[in-house]
Amino acid sequence: MEYSNKDFPALKNTRLLDAAYGKEVDKVPVWVMRQAGRYLPEFQEVRAKHDFFTVCRTPELACEVTLQPLRRYDHLDASIIFSDILVIPQALGMTVEMHPGQGPVFPSPLASPSEIDELQEDSAVSRLAYVGKAITLTRHKIDGKVPLIGFTGAPFTLMGYMIEGGGSKTMSKTKEWLEKYPKDVHRLLALLTRVIIDYLVMQVESGAQLLQVFESSADHLTREQFADVSAPYLKDIRDGVQKKLQEKNLDQVPMTVFAKGGGHSLDVQAKMGYETIGLDWTVDPTEARKIVGENITLQGNLDPQDLYKTPEEITSLTRDMVQKFGKRRYIANLGHGITPQTPLESMTAFTEGVHEAI
Repeated sequence: MEYSNKDFPALKNTRLLDAAYGKEVDKVPVWVMRQAGRYLPEFQEVRAKHDFFTVCRTPELACEVTLQPLRRYDHLDASIIFSDILVIPQALGMTVEMHPGQGPVFPSPLASPSEIDELQEDSAVSRLAYVGKAITLTRHKIDGKVPLIGFTGAPFTLMGYMIEGGGSKTMSKTKEWLEKYPKDVHRLLALLTRVIIDYLVMQVESGAQLLQVFESSADHLTREQFADVSAPYLKDIRDGVQKKLQEKNLDQVPMTVFAKGGGHSLDVQAKMGYETIGLDWTVDPTEARKIVGENITLQGNLDPQDLYKTPEEITSLTRDMVQKFGKRRYIANLGHGITPQTPLESMTAFTEGVHEAI
């Protein structure tokens, strides 16, 4: 059955969107990065039958795993569509495989700047139509229970994967490109930015109600480098999405930027126009608020490793975190994605703890 991207069920829980826009909330909203994922036995059951990217590319499967955490945890205030940041390099014509125990692997990463010209920018977003279909289907199936978040990887993060050939602890090849080929680096980042803008607009057209941009590799950048190869493109994405939504007569949606390891540049992030700034677990909430001011929502930032503690300890740490952030302009989350071995009861303690904190 084909679902239309119109006539969605009315949204019953607006906490996430209200917090993003600085409106009053009855309780602090909470969701968790990677909440549809490997820590859930029901997700493992789906993965036992289907390859990772098959789940991403099959709207019914992506919808199913997106809804799984909502069935299990009553206190979640948002869902995030099940997908992966590396669907963009795939849409540009690169092969990405998910290897067990290793993560994503590019059999043929970018070896030289001349290969940028081989990337298939034209109609890249049309090759990502399956994400839009998954979003539309999920908006109908979720029945207005909570809002649905769409997302993308940021240009620098995607470029790093495309050059390194997978995740990297050193990003040495990417750093070499920054030194050797600065013009080509900016050419590639601009190309990725154009695709990302159209991809995010397509997600909104399909039903996404909030967008998050993951700059997951900001911890490899100095403050100066962040200002050069990350910040301008993150701002272009925010401005570009706003402009295209306006041109298409579509409602604007709030946007979140999450630069993991980018705590050194919160003042820069505050000038990009995003409603929400995500914080990793290394950032002090009180300091962050001083830097970004009162008119931006903060999201975060419990250390994912804290979810291996006892439920009582998790509840206590969660309450302390929420007290530090306060109830206004705050969305509770982890400081990075939930890890695969996290006990199920830890998520209960965390999400309940947030709602009971203030």
